[in-house]
Amino acid sequence: MNKDRKKLHLISLGCAKNLVDSEILLGGLKNTQYDVTEEPDNADTVIVNTCGFLDLAREESVDTILQAAELRKTGSIEQLVVMGCLSERYHDDLKKEIPEVDRFFGTNDHKQIASFITGKDYGKDDPLFFRSILTPSHYAYLKIAEGCDNGCSFCSIPLMRGLQKSRTIPELISETNRLVDNGIKELMIIAQDTTSYGWDLNKKVYLSDLLSQLDQIDNGPEWIRIHYAHPAHLNQRIIDAMAKSDRVCDYIDMPVQHASDNLLKSMRRGLDQKGIRKKIDSLRNAIPNISIRTTIIVGYPGEEEEDFKELTDFISDIKFDHLGVFTYSEEEGTIAADLTDNVPRELKDERKAIIMDIQNDLDHERNSSMVGETHKVIIDEVGKDISIGRTQYDAPEIDKIVRINEKLEKGTICKVKIDDFNEYELFGSLIK
Repeated sequence: MNKDRKKLHLISLGCAKNLVDSEILLGGLKNTQYDVTEEPDNADTVIVNTCGFLDLAREESVDTILQAAELRKTGSIEQLVVMGCLSERYHDDLKKEIPEVDRFFGTNDHKQIASFITGKDYGKDDPLFFRSILTPSHYAYLKIAEGCDNGCSFCSIPLMRGLQKSRTIPELISETNRLVDNGIKELMIIAQDTTSYGWDLNKKVYLSDLLSQLDQIDNGPEWIRIHYAHPAHLNQRIIDAMAKSDRVCDYIDMPVQHASDNLLKSMRRGLDQKGIRKKIDSLRNAIPNISIRTTIIVGYPGEEEEDFKELTDFISDIKFDHLGVFTYSEEEGTIAADLTDNVPRELKDERKAIIMDIQNDLDHERNSSMVGETHKVIIDEVGKDISIGRTQYDAPEIDKIVRINEKLEKGTICKVKIDDFNEYELFGSLIK
């Protein structure tokens, strides 16, 4: 690291969409007078990319800003910049409460941030803004759209990130080629709602069109993974494109949020339970081995015992491969914020625990069934005598891992026989 160059430390909080924003900003700064440092104490400038979606995320963001503000107050750093969802939504409040921050920016202010930090003007298509990947070198996220048009009653994302703005297919193909040229083997497609991708473009396109073109790239990514699919917008065209592709993983991240028709209607999700079941049936008919991840909200206003029983029966019956549970958190400015939050905190936590117990039993059953099978595994981490990877049925950081008692090369995709399992892990041996 050049001692004459300034040092920058970036803290990226929240979801993968935020991580991509951080990568774009670092891409814009990497060829300037700044070097990136892992230690905030050694930095001249600290940037905090905040998340503002849920109470816990907001608290983490504020705590992180306050910690950095102490460094600014004591003169350990010269400059503190805050960006992202929390900064977008609560700009004036944060500016008033934390005066140590030099400047607050929103979610799409990359050029303005780079200009503020460096004093240099950046053009709209400046090649310096090619991403600087923060994930391991063999996988990356492809953000295909910004914002959201859905208007779910509980969600504040449109308030922070605006309405949907899809990127064009040529732009996404170009970025994919750059990522693959840099060694990316697994591409994870993300947006607030990937299944409504392209509807807002002047010449309307669809996620199926993008998948088809990604599939045609010579020496393209070996694995393509789809996240944040809205069940109401998952049409047969998309399902068929997934089934047809050799590169799209047999995996989909599709939050259903609930199974009670009353609550689904109040949540403005666009489908009742019967409709959700039809989408899952369509997926499993077209892709028999598909791994489905979903997300559930418990304790939404008006959730009675009968609604909760519908949800638990639904989860037991559908047998999702991966499931995350959130307790309802009121988001200021949303439609649901006008409803009476009549489910006590203790009951929300109790219902969350019940669902996790159901899911843990399902996970045990599924992991047990994989023993003796052979699967392709991508290697994410390598230790002295061990390698850790994932099957195509598991996304990084959120799903289960495969441990192999052998040192392999990071980023390789190899065949592994599953020998044993526990709640969150599979144990396998390399097939030579």
